[in-house]
Amino acid sequence: MTKKILISGASVAGPSLAYWLHRYGFSATVVERAPGLRGGGFAVDFRGDVHLRVLREMELLDEVRRRQTNMGDQVVVDGRGRQLAKLPSAFMSGDVEIERDELSRLLYDRTQEHTEYLFGDSIASMTESADGVRVCFEHAGPRTFDLVLGADGLHSNVRALAFGPESRFIRHLGYYVAAFDIPNFLDLDHTGLMYNEPGLGVSMGSAGGKTDGGFVFPSEPLEYDRRDLDQQKQLVADRCAGAGWEVPRLLEAMWAAPEMYFDSISQVRMPHFQRGRVALVGDAGYGATLGGLGTGTAMVGAYVLAGELALARGDHRVAFPRYEELMRDYAAGCQKLAEGAGPFLAPPTRFRIWHRNQMYRLLSWRRLAGIFDKLTTKAARNITLPDYRPAPRSAAPREPA
Repeated sequence: MTKKILISGASVAGPSLAYWLHRYGFSATVVERAPGLRGGGFAVDFRGDVHLRVLREMELLDEVRRRQTNMGDQVVVDGRGRQLAKLPSAFMSGDVEIERDELSRLLYDRTQEHTEYLFGDSIASMTESADGVRVCFEHAGPRTFDLVLGADGLHSNVRALAFGPESRFIRHLGYYVAAFDIPNFLDLDHTGLMYNEPGLGVSMGSAGGKTDGGFVFPSEPLEYDRRDLDQQKQLVADRCAGAGWEVPRLLEAMWAAPEMYFDSISQVRMPHFQRGRVALVGDAGYGATLGGLGTGTAMVGAYVLAGELALARGDHRVAFPRYEELMRDYAAGCQKLAEGAGPFLAPPTRFRIWHRNQMYRLLSWRRLAGIFDKLTTKAARNITLPDYRPAPRSAAPREPA
């Protein structure tokens, strides 16, 4: 019997789940609050053989490489634009890097023919019974699904409905980040610039025909409407007022940008990321805003969850606990990398800025850069992926041979 599965979220984790579920013979519907695929956001990178294996088995690796940013070194500058230190490209971009919205489009293109997408809608309520989950949408009529999978990010709607308010699970790490597209007014070419003042990190980068700018700054939790873009921009403008270097021009570009990513640097910590007929994947269950290998971890999670459902022939009572068992330590190790992202990108004092820059200089030495790269990719490789041996797309779920 083909299982009907609802996935919330159409960024990366959701379409990745849809891809694998279709290969195993399940029927997937993806609901997304936004009216279409979301644009903007950071470039995302993949590191180590585990990430690359998932991309390869999804027949995406070659296409991701064709569209990779080819980002070069990141240069740390002072207020006059003079070089203070340099970060090698592998430190920031991993084995391969692609713009998040390009990856999202690739995944959507690979799944749209066999996956139902409901854009401009969201789950209003869920009622679980012995036969399935009765879902009421904000706009579409109610329907019943066998399973519901939350792939809807740090502020997951599915998590709130099934597990409780996000205040129970979100750990604020004391910083905020903003990112937006800008004109390339410094004529950057596959490189990035970083500038710091105490408690403020500023960045600009250009690759693949796209230029973006961003800020990182410390703050206690802020109260704001996540759908009010002007309010978010005003928060950033107030915090960055009076800063030097190219900050005034960056702020002008921010006000002109049609979209902006703005959020706290936080982590999701949950005792379990599966309950009953509901499971969470990626940032919804074990996310970190920056530095936690989030996109790669989400795609690994999608691979494991769909594979376990196939092995269990759709029995979530078997598949969900096994998925959590395989992913918990792996996700926690990736999250640990992100704990120092805020103070690393926006050191609180001039001495700590200087100290951080000295470390950057050490990373420019090839031997030390290689050692550090191994440390950062260790977490990304720290899982043994089962070989689920996908059945042909037209076949029903089956046990592996």
